[in-house]
Amino acid sequence: MDDLSQWLIASKIPGFGTQSLLQFLEKGISVSDLISASSSELKHWKFSNSAIQFLHDEPQQFIQQDLEWMGENKAIIPLCSEQYPVLLKEINDPPLILYVQGQIDLIKRSQLGIVGSRNPTNAGKNNAKEFAAALSQSGLMVTSGMALGIDGAAHEGALSVAEPTIAVMGTGLDRIYPAHHKDLAHKICENGALVSEFSIGTGVRPGNFPKRNRIISGLSLGVLVVEAALKSGSLITAKLAMDQGREVFAIPGSIHNPLARGCHSLIRDGAKLVEKANDILEELSALAIISEQDFKHKDKVPKDPSSKNKTETSVTLDQEQQAVFDAVDFNVTFVDEIVKQTQLPVAVVSGTLLLLELEGYIVNEKGGYSKSHPVN
Repeated sequence: MDDLSQWLIASKIPGFGTQSLLQFLEKGISVSDLISASSSELKHWKFSNSAIQFLHDEPQQFIQQDLEWMGENKAIIPLCSEQYPVLLKEINDPPLILYVQGQIDLIKRSQLGIVGSRNPTNAGKNNAKEFAAALSQSGLMVTSGMALGIDGAAHEGALSVAEPTIAVMGTGLDRIYPAHHKDLAHKICENGALVSEFSIGTGVRPGNFPKRNRIISGLSLGVLVVEAALKSGSLITAKLAMDQGREVFAIPGSIHNPLARGCHSLIRDGAKLVEKANDILEELSALAIISEQDFKHKDKVPKDPSSKNKTETSVTLDQEQQAVFDAVDFNVTFVDEIVKQTQLPVAVVSGTLLLLELEGYIVNEKGGYSKSHPVN
């Protein structure tokens, strides 16, 4: 049995999640050891009767539908894979398995989550579209949950400027929800990626959507809340982002708009009030400990970095920033490789890469980064 099949089986063991598996791996007990263990071993490890029954009931049958789903532009990525996004791997309970359809390497790009009400005001929808378009053009991947309202507007904003976007689903990737977004899902597959932790064939289950939210924030450097009521899924996503050490941004609104109250609550709790896309880009650049005087945001990544005015746009790199730049090759280099070479926190590496991309010194391609020219 290959590694992917073993990880798929592990992901379906009743009552068994990421933390449980990591504890076994730390003890030197592999996924293969778990799957092939005897009943007495499983009982000794305190597996439930239903889990033991599952593992002894030819579990291969339960993953066949997933394996048959795989194909062109469709991948199943286990937690152990180099394709697995580094930032998501850092959260407390990363999914054991990711199902991805579309441009698969995009899930490793620097992302910003945009979330909000399913029933927004017209101004809220317009804000979501405009912020998504501006941030996409500035080099950030917009990630959301493809729900009605703000989520859909964010995806549409990115697509409107011919930039890719990522939708994290609360169903299996063969089930589009809401059905109203069938065409949007098709566009995202062609110009971005659909992501889910749920097996093929998984339908709409209310409990899956809060779980989906932790992936949106976990994939992202930060989360922008556009409009949200005080008790809403968007605030859950924002709270998850805070718990994961991500940046949280909120757009303020009228005190008479109930959908502004969630944003105002977040701002009181420490979220950054934002009025324009630059507010977010400047804050994210600070993850790499870049001083305000060194960071000059461009409206768009320069197409020809060699033609820019160095006296106006160049940055002076400190030791950590230079280390990140040195780790990027002229061939595509992935974030996890840069983290491994520099031994720097993922947030610092991601923030530095964003700065270097905005300054035009590196380019984002095929889910990784490559040098465009040297920094003197």
